[in-house]
Amino acid sequence: MKYKLLFQEENEAIRERYELAMERIGLMEQETSVKEPFQLYFHKMAAFVRMVKNVVTMVEEDRMSSLSLKELQALNRTLYEDITGENYYVSYANPTYACEQLGEKFGKLLSFLTTELRGLIIYAYESKLYELTIYLELLIEIYNYFEEEDEYTYKDVKRAIYDFMSDYCEVLMTDRVRELIDTDLSFAKDIIMDSELSDLRYLYQFGEYITENEIKTAEFLNTLPEDQLQAMANTFTEGYRLGFVANRLDLSKKGTVNIRYQIGFEKMVRYAVINFKKLGLEPTIYRAAYNAVNKMQHLKIGYHATSPNKQYDYDHRYDIGLFMDKAFKERKLESLKAALEQYKQKADLYAGPAVIEVFGEELFAPEDKKEVVKLDKRQQKLYVDYYKEDNFIKQEYLKMDETSFTIISYPVPEIGKDFNEIFAETVKVNTLESETYRKIQQYIIDALDQGDYVHILGAGTNHTDIKVMLYPLQDSSKETIFENCVADVNIPVGEVFTSPVLKGTKGVLHVPKIYLHDLEYRELELIFEDGKTVEYSCKNFTEEAKNKSFIKENLLYSQEYLPLGEFAIGTNTTAYMMGKKFDIAPRLPILIAEKTGPHFAIGDTCYKMSEEIKVFNPDGKEIVARDNEISLLRKTEPGKAYFNCHTDITLPYDEIKEIAVYKKDGTSIPIIQAARFVLKGTEVLNEAFDLK
Repeated sequence: MKYKLLFQEENEAIRERYELAMERIGLMEQETSVKEPFQLYFHKMAAFVRMVKNVVTMVEEDRMSSLSLKELQALNRTLYEDITGENYYVSYANPTYACEQLGEKFGKLLSFLTTELRGLIIYAYESKLYELTIYLELLIEIYNYFEEEDEYTYKDVKRAIYDFMSDYCEVLMTDRVRELIDTDLSFAKDIIMDSELSDLRYLYQFGEYITENEIKTAEFLNTLPEDQLQAMANTFTEGYRLGFVANRLDLSKKGTVNIRYQIGFEKMVRYAVINFKKLGLEPTIYRAAYNAVNKMQHLKIGYHATSPNKQYDYDHRYDIGLFMDKAFKERKLESLKAALEQYKQKADLYAGPAVIEVFGEELFAPEDKKEVVKLDKRQQKLYVDYYKEDNFIKQEYLKMDETSFTIISYPVPEIGKDFNEIFAETVKVNTLESETYRKIQQYIIDALDQGDYVHILGAGTNHTDIKVMLYPLQDSSKETIFENCVADVNIPVGEVFTSPVLKGTKGVLHVPKIYLHDLEYRELELIFEDGKTVEYSCKNFTEEAKNKSFIKENLLYSQEYLPLGEFAIGTNTTAYMMGKKFDIAPRLPILIAEKTGPHFAIGDTCYKMSEEIKVFNPDGKEIVARDNEISLLRKTEPGKAYFNCHTDITLPYDEIKEIAVYKKDGTSIPIIQAARFVLKGTEVLNEAFDLK
């Protein structure tokens, strides 16, 4: 594997520091110079580091490949057992336990440190001694303060953490940028392309926590015929190529594609890598971020395995709050820009992400703990401002208006006993005939193009009642409001969508139960005025303040409001009935769920930072509704134009009383009534509803 040679020189340059740090921490495990309750904490951290040292040695001596499957599994469990299952209740990584044992002030700091140190596992597997060493030195520095504990220790420790994050921000940010665009960083790709994938020991080479999901997925893919795996990869990579075709972008100018997926799908990914190379694209495959500098809340962006503990991820989603201030925000932006400038030529070749999502994991409703780090109001603004500026820097170097993407989804075994059947059904859904849907969806678009606004009314326990204003057409013979979305970037097929006019868009959007970004929302309600959220609530918690905070942090991304960036009507009744048949509708990913009813995206429009690029439907008409009143601010006040988020909220068909488009003369054209398509030309979509 060529990756192993990449850090050889850097590792040798840091080795003396690494060995000295390891030696010092080895002594720490036996010492009693720190008072309780902190002595036990540092003893546990030292014991953990000892395990990491063992991994470093095995990786460097290439002994991992000689371990049996049982030995690898035992090692994997040992490295992650501190945060799995009931162990988490008595883990220092758990802010509640840490604060109970160490006091609230020190508990938060040392729970954070524990979480950051867990990233040492990854650095050990990836042979990154430099990153590993700097974290070891941070542990030693903090330990030294506790050896001389006095009234200044808390400030000393907090300052040490701040200085470390500021001093090494550029290192950590540069690593992240390189992983996205530098094909030489081929750690995961080498495992995928060089391993014997029928030997499941390869799963343990990544360093991630491996569960039954990863094992059974890999086992299942090993049973599939090679031509089926090739066909799955073809659907994925062809969707990516068609995204460039549909948006009239020149793929030949690009050279790298970033593959993101869940471990277990390597057999399919291997075919995808080969396909992309035929398109002139060399894949990068980067890991979901582990450190607070690069994480985006609890989200897994990059390749990953099933989380050892979703509550753990959620508890540490805002750890950056321990050191986020204006100076750090600027430091982080400077580091991002410097990294992209350093790798400017590679950034220019970036074509965009290709994502394999999974679904089927147990729904997760998080506990909202008072002990976790949260952003105060000042930090929330800094956080929002950072991502707005981050957006423009990436646009400058990665040229986002010249990139595309594709996303496809498959189930994982955790979905239950029907996994094999659901997988087969998902493959069917992902490969539905685009031309059939294109024709049906054109009937819907032709009706919508006549409208002034669309009215959506919920049924039963769903009390949605919202009016969505539409872009006024100047020439209906050449222009259209809605995009006819078939299976290219957004697999599977099945929706028409637009950027609504904000002024006049108003009403209530309500969903009794929905799963968004790995979090469950109960009785989610958003109220809009002039296309912006003015009120929001849910019933996840008994305290209303917690509900509002939960929505603001995780759905609004700490912003004061979000606009309605997209309105769409999903047409994939086959996918909808798959959800009903197997009783998995709440577990369907947004990608599939958005095709199973009308959906409303809060945040940016679908054309973010590409509004000037003309796009056309298959009938040749230009899609002119690419902007709204906020995205237009990019021409005068660019800092106010984007929100750096886009979340689709879908209403299932059986919760719809009516969707009708209203003309300026007050007459209406019904599209859906009582959960069935009633518009002429769309009736065939109801056939899926009638299948037993």
